[in-house]
Amino acid sequence: MKQLRIFLLTVFLATGVALRAQTIWTETAPGVWKLAVGKPEAYNLLTAAGVQPNRPALEKLGKTAFPLPKDDISVRVLDGKTYLRFPLERGEQLYGFGLNFQTVHQRGKILTLHMDHYGNRDNGRTHSPTPFYVSSNGYGVFINSARYITVYAGSGVRQDSKNPPQAQDRNTDKDWSAHPYSDAVELLVPAEGVEVYVFGGPKPMEVVQRFNLFNGGGCLPPRWGLGFTQRVHRLYTADSVRKEAAEFEARQYPLDFIGLEPGWQSKSYPCTFEWDQTRFPDPAGFVKDMLTKNVRINLWTNPYVSPDASIYAQIKPFTGSHTVWVGAVPDLTIPQAQAIYWRQFDKDHVGIGVSGYKIDEVDGNDSWLWPDVATFPSGISAEQMRQTYGLLVQKQSTDLYHARNTRTYGLVRASNAGGSSFPYVIYNDNYSHQDFITGLINSGFAGVLWTPEVRASKTSEEWLRRFQSVCFSPMAMINAWADGTKPWSFPDVAGQVKAVAQLRMQMMPYWYTEFAKYHYEGTPPFRALNLEDGFIEKVEKQTAVTNLGENPYQEASTKEIKDQYMAGDQLLVAPMFTGQTSRKVILPKGNWYDFYTGQYAGAGEVITVTPGLDKIPVFVKDGGIIPMMPPLLHAPKPGQKVDLEIRHYGQKPAQYRLYDDDGETFDYEKGQFSWRLIEVEKQKNGTLKGRMSAAEKGKPDTVGKVTWRFMTN
Repeated sequence: MKQLRIFLLTVFLATGVALRAQTIWTETAPGVWKLAVGKPEAYNLLTAAGVQPNRPALEKLGKTAFPLPKDDISVRVLDGKTYLRFPLERGEQLYGFGLNFQTVHQRGKILTLHMDHYGNRDNGRTHSPTPFYVSSNGYGVFINSARYITVYAGSGVRQDSKNPPQAQDRNTDKDWSAHPYSDAVELLVPAEGVEVYVFGGPKPMEVVQRFNLFNGGGCLPPRWGLGFTQRVHRLYTADSVRKEAAEFEARQYPLDFIGLEPGWQSKSYPCTFEWDQTRFPDPAGFVKDMLTKNVRINLWTNPYVSPDASIYAQIKPFTGSHTVWVGAVPDLTIPQAQAIYWRQFDKDHVGIGVSGYKIDEVDGNDSWLWPDVATFPSGISAEQMRQTYGLLVQKQSTDLYHARNTRTYGLVRASNAGGSSFPYVIYNDNYSHQDFITGLINSGFAGVLWTPEVRASKTSEEWLRRFQSVCFSPMAMINAWADGTKPWSFPDVAGQVKAVAQLRMQMMPYWYTEFAKYHYEGTPPFRALNLEDGFIEKVEKQTAVTNLGENPYQEASTKEIKDQYMAGDQLLVAPMFTGQTSRKVILPKGNWYDFYTGQYAGAGEVITVTPGLDKIPVFVKDGGIIPMMPPLLHAPKPGQKVDLEIRHYGQKPAQYRLYDDDGETFDYEKGQFSWRLIEVEKQKNGTLKGRMSAAEKGKPDTVGKVTWRFMTN
């Protein structure tokens, strides 16, 4: 019987007749089911990333039932393409489909998930076109393909639909729509087979956790990566960098790592990966000198090899048919290419103490990246290479640091499914503050990190507002590669900028613990309110008055919440934008308190706040515990004892688990880490009292003196 099924499958695929595959789902981990459709390609997103599921953590999440009616899932292979269909219920909302910058709700969209830079439209072409979506009903779907996938996210209407829309008369029906109700997500994969995964919940947050853990768990940056970073002008010299670091010190602004832009290389666009001897005559001495000042060095690069690079002749046989800026494109799926390429990085950068990389230009644009007609010696198609090149450079550069037992934290322009565990944050060339915040919200659905970096501003107000946002993000960074801006570039707000940078440092114990939850539990440290218990979003339709002669198919637009987000488990952040003196904030159910004062803010309601210029609105859950340290200028060193002020908000008794390890190495993978239980209990007289569990013998212990601050009187 088995041989007959294989024979029939071969005949169907060879003749191009539609094949409805058997939907035999296999539970590969608790709450994770896999279906192999047709003949899945050997090279996919997970093989490119080379990550393994964190099975013990998935086991802790426990089992759950398959979240969809299996009979309503349709899979077909036809003419070398795979067609997938998943059911949708009325009122169900969809999130994800990659790193989007303008919309959170994706139902009704038509997208092509295609690696590219962000072109000011949420059309699927983005820095992380992750083929994963999350339903408000508590399940997720992941398509493990390195192809350009077309998505109809509740936009197509089949004749055989179980829930068909009613035909309406446009002449007489006031609610006639050019986009009738659709009850399915349909996807087209340009391959004759694919792996499909379904993730159970039952809550949307648990879906996201399972997805991240299935992809290896989230990254755990070094402590210094969560401090402050300044990327300097592209033509800086070693002396310029020393001078700038000294100025940070003199002005008492925090600084943990400096990013060197293209001018550190002897040639760039394409790159030699070799130090420019006029600007940096003694690279090893320079890096060592900066490390003695507690400032690390991060290097910009793109991966395209200049004909003048010392490795060019060696690596040329292992490069693609087309160049990028006349630079050869290494086929990083080939071990020989990997060895030649990364040996250069290990010798001249990592080996002398460079802390990490900013890996540029691995995303798009079509006019300068290799075209889809390009070929690579491995046989991997240009399309697949484009979808996964960001994963390849992240994994292979991370492996360099892992081999030296030292953590890294850097920037990259491209990622995809499988990239959650890599210590890289995405950035781009767009500069819309509002889009940056929406991207931060959506990053939690895409399995990536995103930074709303600060570059330049027209006014001091804009400068401060952007700075406030970036200090409540995965990487607190000024990118001064073009303009040479500094935190104090606008003197009239320099004090406020310093205050928020110091707050970033004070909150390091909290940020570090929330990233530990990302690693061990899969909980994204920055995420949408849609994943928060008790958040009820009232979706409104808005239709502008229009002239039907100009726009005959005018549709109502959905008003969605895309300007406030969760920062860890305890904090709700609502950024202010230039020109705003007040804003509305939606608070989920339960009591919420002002982060700065501890005063009651509201419960499950919409409030209006007028914080003034000095502060970004931040709110804490009832019972919220925020561990804080003194505002050091640099992240604590391994083993350094740091005093803690533990803040408690509201009236509820609460618990919080504080994470600790050495902050720099991978020794936590060998069990060298600890979780300290912080508890706040209500006494018989009604007052609150806090305590922390003792450090475990033989485990990391960097906690010094502990003081308690009960913010709500």
